[in-house]
Amino acid sequence: MDALNALILDPRYHSVLSLVKGFRNGAVYGTKIRFPHALVMTLLFRSGSAQDKLVAILKATKAHAQGLAFFVTIYKLLVLAQQRLSANGKSTDLHTFVAGCVGGYLVFGEQTSVNQQIILYLFSRIAMGLANTVLKASNLTAPPRSFAFFAALCWGCVMVLFRRDKSVLQDSLKSSMTYLYEDSNHWSSLKTLLWHNK
Repeated sequence: MDALNALILDPRYHSVLSLVKGFRNGAVYGTKIRFPHALVMTLLFRSGSAQDKLVAILKATKAHAQGLAFFVTIYKLLVLAQQRLSANGKSTDLHTFVAGCVGGYLVFGEQTSVNQQIILYLFSRIAMGLANTVLKASNLTAPPRSFAFFAALCWGCVMVLFRRDKSVLQDSLKSSMTYLYEDSNHWSSLKTLLWHNK
């Protein structure tokens, strides 16, 4: 066991072992994030047998976990490769960007519901990060209500898109909004008013 620990802690193997640990962490994080989300969304909005629901939950969880595991591995591998090929042996922002682009294209490039949710999540965080970067670089502070204005703009835009042509929205958002804003206009009895949607 001491020999194995020595091998694991040997700096010569750090790069390879960081790929293994990255794959592991991607799989674990993807499972932790997707399983509860898939469980709740499936139980609330999906029809079918218990077995169909379980299969849907496990399929979504596997897709998220596998995607993150492979993305982390590809990203880290490409950063390491570019770092080794560079003149000074150091990683740059360009290395990071190229590795992120290649990994994103290879792993998340197919338009599935899970990939779409991940990319939309990232896009919203990027928008906030870029706005904060501009404020930080210009030595300005955000106006006290800047997040409130951002929230107002997001909700105003999505409500207009939903009203005009909901087919342009992502499927889970469209389903949620239909449930909230359209289904709430229809009922046929006290039961469908207060207890069941339809």
